[in-house]
Amino acid sequence: MVIGGGLAGLTAARDVLIAAPATEVIVLDASDRVGGKLRRERIGGHLVDVGAEAMLATRLEAVDLVAELTDVSEVVTPATTSARVWSRGGLYPLPRTRIGVPLADSDVTGLLTDEEALRMRSEAPAPELGDDVSVGEYVGARLGKAVVDRLVEPLLGGVYAGHARSLSLRATMPALWETARMGGSLLTLPAVDPQAGKPRPPFIGLIGGVGRLPELLKADVVRRGGVIESSTIVRELARTATGWSVTSGPTTAPRQLTADAVIVAVPPAAASRLLAAVAPGASSALGEIETASVAVITLAVPMSEVAAWEGSGFLVPPVDGRGIKASTFSSAKWGWLAADGGSTAYVRASVGRAGETATLQRDDAELVALGAREIAEAVGAPPLTIVDSHVQRWGGALPQYAVGHIDRVARVRAALAGCAGISVAGATYDGVGIPAVIGTARTAARETVTHLKSLSGRAEQ
Repeated sequence: MVIGGGLAGLTAARDVLIAAPATEVIVLDASDRVGGKLRRERIGGHLVDVGAEAMLATRLEAVDLVAELTDVSEVVTPATTSARVWSRGGLYPLPRTRIGVPLADSDVTGLLTDEEALRMRSEAPAPELGDDVSVGEYVGARLGKAVVDRLVEPLLGGVYAGHARSLSLRATMPALWETARMGGSLLTLPAVDPQAGKPRPPFIGLIGGVGRLPELLKADVVRRGGVIESSTIVRELARTATGWSVTSGPTTAPRQLTADAVIVAVPPAAASRLLAAVAPGASSALGEIETASVAVITLAVPMSEVAAWEGSGFLVPPVDGRGIKASTFSSAKWGWLAADGGSTAYVRASVGRAGETATLQRDDAELVALGAREIAEAVGAPPLTIVDSHVQRWGGALPQYAVGHIDRVARVRAALAGCAGISVAGATYDGVGIPAVIGTARTAARETVTHLKSLSGRAEQ
C-alpha cells in the first residue's frame, strides 16, 4: 500500500512492481489527480507547468527515471539560464554563487554597496559551529548581513520558500557545511567547481512540461498492474496480527484495507498523524517539521510584448519589500513552450514564504494583478496585456529544513526501524528537489521489497 500519489509515491509504487511483479500495489491519493506538486494546467490554450518546471541534472535520479519512462529526445535543456536579481531599483546579473553564497570571483556590483562588498571579501574567521547552525547566522557572521539579505535569501526562498536565518546550513547546503566544519573559506572555489566546465546546463526539462512526469509514472504503474485511487483520504494506519490496516473514506462510511507493507509518502503533518499510533517517536519528530505555503501565478501574454526581454527571469530579495519573490520568463527559458505558444508567451511569478500569509490571502485576481504589475516594473515595460492567467496555490507544500533537520529525520528513521513494513518517502527527508524525492522513493521501495521477501521466506519455512 502506498499512501500519497505524488512523485515519491508513484515512483515507489512503480519500483515495487518492477522488483516484485506479482505484488498487489495500491496507491491511495487524497488529491483529485496524482502528481503532488508536479502539475500542468491549460492556460491560453496550452498545457503549462504550474508547479516545478525544471529538474536538477547534476544528480542522476531524475535523469535516470525520465530515461526509463520516455525517449531521451523528450529531455530538453533551458534555452537560457541567465537569471538576474531585482534589487535596489534595478536588475543585476545573478553572480556565480553556491545557493547564494558568492565565490571569490563573483561580481556583486550593484547588488552590494562598495562597503558591503568590502565586508564580504574581508571574510571573518569561522565561528564555533556546533551540531548545526542556520545559513543566515553562519554566512552573515563570515561575509556580512548584506550577502544574506541580497543573495542568499532570494536563492533559498526560491528553493525552500524559507528564511535563511531559520534554515539549516547542514541540511540545505551540505557542501558548504563541510567547508564550515573544516574551517575553510566560504569564498574559495570548490575543488571541483560545479558551475565550470560542464558540458550541459545543471537543469533539464521535458517537452510538454515537467508535469508530464507523474502522468508517465501513473500510466506505467497502471500498465504493470498497480491500482491508483484519487480523492481518497487515508485517516488511520494501524498494526494488525499479520501486517497493517489502512482506513480511508469518510468517518460515516470508513473502508479498511490490509497490507503487508505500507509506504507513507505524504507531507510531514499528514505523516505525523498517520504514524502517531504505530510509531510515536517518528510522529513526534515529523510534527516538528513546519511547512510553507506558496502560489505560482502564470500569465499568458502576447509574445510581442516580451520577446525583447533578456534572460530567463529574476529573483527578488525579501529585504526589498516586493510582493513577488521571483519571476520566470517561461517561453524564453523553454524552446518547446515558445514553439507551442506561437504568438502567446508565458511568464510566471511566485509568492509566499514560511510564516508569511498576507500575500497569499489575496484572491486570484489580486495575485494576477500583483504579478503582472511587478514583472512589468522590474523589466521597465508598459502594463502587460493578459490573454489568460492561472493561480496555483500550494498550501503547506514545502517542508522547512530548520536547524536540526538532519537529526529530526534520523529520529524518524530510528523510530521506524522497529516498524517492519513501514517506510517513508518524499520531500520531507533528504531534499526538496525532484532528484532527492525520487531517491527517497527508491530507498523506500527497496526496503519494502526486502520486507516482502522476508515474509515470503518465513511463509515457505
